[in-house]
Amino acid sequence: MTDGAGTDLPLIRHNDYSPLTPPALGEWDPALSVSVVIPAHGGQRRLDLTLAALAAQTYPDHLMEVIVVDDGSDPPLRLPEIAPPGTRIASADPGRWGIAHAVNTGAALAEGRIIQRLDADMVVCREHIEALARWHHLAGYVVAIGAKKFVEEPELSPAHLYDGVRTGPLEAVFDLSEALPSSTEQTISRTDGLRTSRNPYHVCTGPTVSMRRETFHAVGGLDPDVLRGEDTEFAYRLAAHGVVFVPDMAAQAVHLGLPAQRRDRDRAVRAVGPYLAHRVPLRRDLRKDRGRRWLVPYVEVVLHVDGDERQVREAVSAALEGSVTDVRVTLVAPWSRLSAGRRAVLGDPSFELRLLREHFAHDERVRLADEVSPTPAPIPFRYTGPISVPLGHGSLERMIAAVQDDRSGMLVVDLGDDGTATLQRTEALGRAHLLGADDVPTSIKATHGVRHGDRAEFWPVPAAPAASARKPAQAAAEKSTEKPAAGRPAQAPPERPARNPPEKPVAAPARGDRSPEPARKPESRLSKLRSAIRRG
Repeated sequence: MTDGAGTDLPLIRHNDYSPLTPPALGEWDPALSVSVVIPAHGGQRRLDLTLAALAAQTYPDHLMEVIVVDDGSDPPLRLPEIAPPGTRIASADPGRWGIAHAVNTGAALAEGRIIQRLDADMVVCREHIEALARWHHLAGYVVAIGAKKFVEEPELSPAHLYDGVRTGPLEAVFDLSEALPSSTEQTISRTDGLRTSRNPYHVCTGPTVSMRRETFHAVGGLDPDVLRGEDTEFAYRLAAHGVVFVPDMAAQAVHLGLPAQRRDRDRAVRAVGPYLAHRVPLRRDLRKDRGRRWLVPYVEVVLHVDGDERQVREAVSAALEGSVTDVRVTLVAPWSRLSAGRRAVLGDPSFELRLLREHFAHDERVRLADEVSPTPAPIPFRYTGPISVPLGHGSLERMIAAVQDDRSGMLVVDLGDDGTATLQRTEALGRAHLLGADDVPTSIKATHGVRHGDRAEFWPVPAAPAASARKPAQAAAEKSTEKPAAGRPAQAPPERPARNPPEKPVAAPARGDRSPEPARKPESRLSKLRSAIRRG
């Protein structure tokens, strides 16, 4: 890719990885080491089968290590007789528990260039590791996803399974005619192998997925606070980082046992909901509660503080009061230069900046920053605009709808003499940085596209009220002020009817007449006594 994109890798637009051509299985020489990380809690028998299948892999033994992370099993897990040469068991770091925490423990110990996450109840075909690893030899920002089917756990010894996997396909070991297909594979097929998927992270679930080690750590690993749906949340952050998701159906595997949704679908779905609602803003269907504040906002609004206090406050208020409510505002100014020492409060040269800091330092929806971060991840969108043009009530909503419509990576709005406003898609920004682009807009144009618009499209001017909607009296008054045409006498305006006219005229009283006085109330005994005292 040229013209400022910063890399010679084949151009990958959105998630269309068609320009990448992987080598045929068994016909290439791997060079990258792989660390297979297996989180496990109990289930020794299934783990034995998982490790037996890994022992039969075509990927070179000297390039593969296996780390089984024991997440508090009782009794502790043990290494079986049949396992890859570089296999060890590590205990999860104390203080936490769960799949995410166990995976992070294993990733911290991993020495391989590639991290392959695998569940402890997955039996993989002999080419599984090779099939996924070949993509990482082509590009460093690929996340490879293996295939899987669900089967009832068979009565099968590790030795028998090892022989079957080493010498043939999984069909020779398992009866796949009754296997339950994965719903993710249906999505993969429907979207041309995720090439046309708008949100490919949806199918990147945990049982078998691999990536470069630096990619895993760049997004912070899995979130140990997420106890259900941790794989989807992690995949969302990978997407915001700018990766390309590649499913490889040659990386076959079977999952021992039915999915949790089959056992208790209602609870399985409900358990995931709150975790994803707070952390995956693109799941708008999970953010329907009014008046809520969410952990990860939908849009970051970046405003450079280059105006007076009133102007900045108006711009912030406009951003927070729009139709898109889950917004975080970042005010960019040299805040760190404001010293805490003694100063003349009213004569301070930084008086305006200190005033703004005090206005917003305690607002959880406003962040003060000296400079703009490379990306707003995991926030999916970033708006940047001049404070001289506050956002309209529906401006952000219109801009997001525009880029969602054509999947563009950036929208540039011409504001005339006020400059430009931009809305950037975080995954497009992330891709540009992964590619080492010197010219970010040019890179975004190449990978996601750039859309242009004008002010009227996103800051529409309210239409003037129609003549039919005006009050009759107003229309009559306007008509009465119109000038007559030449040669025509002016017409007298129509008489305005009196408001609430009396039914009968009331005659004015004669000059000598007096209005009758109202009747006086009789004095009380106490009043008479007080009068008598005053007279005496």
